Amino acid sequence: MSICTQSTHKLPLFDRYGGLSALRHVIMLFYDRVLDSDVVGDFFEDVDMARLIDHQTKFFTMILGGPARFADERLAAAHAHLNVTHAQFDEIIMLLRDTLETANFTPADRETTVAAIEARRAIIVTGDGPCSRMTSAHS
Repeated sequence: MSICTQSTHKLPLFDRYGGLSALRHVIMLFYDRVLDSDVVGDFFEDVDMARLIDHQTKFFTMILGGPARFADERLAAAHAHLNVTHAQFDEIIMLLRDTLETANFTPADRETTVAAIEARRAIIVTGDGPCSRMTSAHS
């Protein structure tokens, strides 16, 4: 039993948690939460969610060590016009942690995944503070 457990831990997170179809399900759960969020949900009002989920599944495939590559430049370009603030990014991180817990990621694997997203905070956060597209949309 311990031999199987040890070899399983050597697999990338992508494989340990079921590969592409399982990851796609996790991303769909995540976006259900994102869309319900009062903090970040409005960002997605006019977004083709099927296309976004496809892109995010590829991005998270890379994050989890699967067979995909996603350049940081592409990530920066996708978020540059959104003026995402640190508070909004923090909301996304919280929703991601909750989703990964629901998807039965271990605490260590949740933190590994979140750390990979946190490492890209400077690429995604371009807003100056509380005045963003979201706040102005509600004014």
